[in-house]
Amino acid sequence: MSKITIKASDVSIDAEFLRTLTARAIYDSLPLNGLVNVWGHEIYFEIPLLLGLEDDARQDVEVGDLAYWPSGPAFCIFFGPTPVSRGDAPRAYSPVNVFGRVKGDALVFKTIADGSRILIEAD
Repeated sequence: MSKITIKASDVSIDAEFLRTLTARAIYDSLPLNGLVNVWGHEIYFEIPLLLGLEDDARQDVEVGDLAYWPSGPAFCIFFGPTPVSRGDAPRAYSPVNVFGRVKGDALVFKTIADGSRILIEAD
Protein backbone atom coordinates (compact mmCIF):
# COMPACT_ATOMS: atom_id res chain seq x y z
CA MET A 1 0.00 0.00 0.00
CA SER A 2 1.11 3.54 -0.75
CA LYS A 3 1.23 5.96 2.18
CA ILE A 4 0.41 9.66 2.24
CA THR A 5 0.21 12.57 4.66
CA ILE A 6 -2.81 14.88 4.77
CA LYS A 7 -2.18 18.40 6.11
CA ALA A 8 -4.78 21.08 6.72
CA SER A 9 -4.84 23.80 9.39
CA ASP A 10 -3.29 22.23 12.50
CA VAL A 11 -4.04 18.67 11.32
CA SER A 12 -1.40 16.31 9.97
CA ILE A 13 -2.47 12.69 9.64
CA ASP A 14 -1.27 9.67 7.70
CA ALA A 15 -3.36 7.56 5.38
CA GLU A 16 -2.90 4.50 3.20
CA PHE A 17 -4.04 3.91 -0.34
CA LEU A 18 -5.66 0.68 -1.47
CA ARG A 19 -4.56 -1.18 -4.58
CA THR A 20 -7.02 0.27 -7.09
CA LEU A 21 -6.77 2.10 -10.40
CA THR A 22 -8.08 5.26 -8.76
CA ALA A 23 -5.52 5.03 -5.95
CA ARG A 24 -2.69 4.65 -8.46
CA ALA A 25 -3.86 7.62 -10.56
CA ILE A 26 -4.18 9.87 -7.52
CA TYR A 27 -0.88 8.74 -6.01
CA ASP A 28 0.87 9.43 -9.33
CA SER A 29 -0.58 12.99 -9.26
CA LEU A 30 0.81 13.89 -5.82
CA PRO A 31 1.31 16.38 -4.33
CA LEU A 32 -2.25 17.71 -4.50
CA ASN A 33 -3.55 20.82 -2.81
CA GLY A 34 -6.64 22.93 -2.77
CA LEU A 35 -9.30 24.65 -0.71
CA VAL A 36 -11.51 22.56 1.55
CA ASN A 37 -15.26 22.36 1.16
CA VAL A 38 -17.10 21.09 4.24
CA TRP A 39 -20.31 19.08 3.70
CA GLY A 40 -21.61 17.65 6.95
CA HIS A 41 -18.81 15.43 8.27
CA GLU A 42 -17.02 15.23 4.96
CA ILE A 43 -14.33 17.45 3.55
CA TYR A 44 -13.51 17.51 -0.13
CA PHE A 45 -11.52 19.54 -2.59
CA GLU A 46 -11.31 19.66 -6.35
CA ILE A 47 -8.44 17.81 -8.03
CA PRO A 48 -7.29 17.90 -11.67
CA LEU A 49 -8.11 14.27 -12.53
CA LEU A 50 -10.94 12.99 -14.69
CA LEU A 51 -11.56 9.35 -13.74
CA GLY A 52 -14.60 7.16 -14.17
CA LEU A 53 -16.42 5.10 -11.59
CA GLU A 54 -14.87 1.76 -10.70
CA ASP A 55 -16.96 -1.42 -10.54
CA ASP A 56 -17.19 -1.21 -6.73
CA ALA A 57 -18.17 2.50 -6.58
CA ARG A 58 -20.70 3.21 -3.83
CA GLN A 59 -22.48 5.88 -1.82
CA ASP A 60 -22.29 4.17 1.58
CA VAL A 61 -18.81 4.66 2.99
CA GLU A 62 -17.09 4.37 6.37
CA VAL A 63 -15.56 6.86 8.78
CA GLY A 64 -11.98 7.40 7.65
CA ASP A 65 -12.53 6.45 4.00
CA LEU A 66 -10.79 8.43 1.28
CA ALA A 67 -12.76 8.56 -1.95
CA TYR A 68 -12.73 10.10 -5.41
CA TRP A 69 -15.94 11.79 -6.51
CA PRO A 70 -16.05 11.91 -10.34
CA SER A 71 -18.74 14.62 -10.37
CA GLY A 72 -16.37 17.07 -8.63
CA PRO A 73 -13.91 15.86 -9.59
CA ALA A 74 -12.85 15.76 -5.95
CA PHE A 75 -10.75 14.09 -3.26
CA CYS A 76 -13.09 13.30 -0.34
CA ILE A 77 -12.43 12.46 3.31
CA PHE A 78 -15.35 11.06 5.34
CA PHE A 79 -15.43 11.36 9.13
CA GLY A 80 -19.12 11.12 10.03
CA PRO A 81 -22.64 11.62 8.71
CA THR A 82 -23.32 13.86 5.74
CA PRO A 83 -26.58 15.61 4.80
CA VAL A 84 -27.68 12.51 2.82
CA SER A 85 -26.78 9.96 5.52
CA ARG A 86 -29.41 7.53 6.75
CA GLY A 87 -28.19 7.46 10.32
CA ASP A 88 -24.73 7.92 11.83
CA ALA A 89 -22.70 6.48 8.95
CA PRO A 90 -21.20 8.66 6.22
CA ARG A 91 -22.84 8.64 2.82
CA ALA A 92 -21.59 10.28 -0.36
CA TYR A 93 -23.88 12.52 -2.41
CA SER A 94 -23.49 10.12 -5.35
CA PRO A 95 -21.27 7.07 -5.99
CA VAL A 96 -17.56 7.44 -5.23
CA ASN A 97 -14.45 5.31 -5.68
CA VAL A 98 -13.07 4.46 -2.24
CA PHE A 99 -9.30 4.36 -2.68
CA GLY A 100 -7.81 4.68 0.80
CA ARG A 101 -8.22 5.02 4.52
CA VAL A 102 -7.06 7.42 7.23
CA LYS A 103 -4.74 5.88 9.82
CA GLY A 104 -5.80 7.10 13.23
CA ASP A 105 -8.75 9.15 14.37
CA ALA A 106 -10.56 10.65 11.36
CA LEU A 107 -12.57 12.88 13.72
CA VAL A 108 -9.62 15.32 13.71
CA PHE A 109 -11.09 16.61 10.44
CA LYS A 110 -13.95 18.20 12.43
CA THR A 111 -11.53 21.04 13.20
CA ILE A 112 -10.97 21.91 9.52
CA ALA A 113 -12.92 24.98 8.41
CA ASP A 114 -14.48 25.54 5.01
CA GLY A 115 -11.96 27.34 2.79
CA SER A 116 -8.88 26.00 4.60
CA ARG A 117 -5.90 25.00 2.50
CA ILE A 118 -5.21 21.26 2.27
CA LEU A 119 -2.12 19.42 1.06
CA ILE A 120 -1.78 15.73 0.22
CA GLU A 121 1.81 14.45 -0.06
CA ALA A 122 3.44 11.07 -0.59
CA ASP A 123 5.13 9.71 2.52
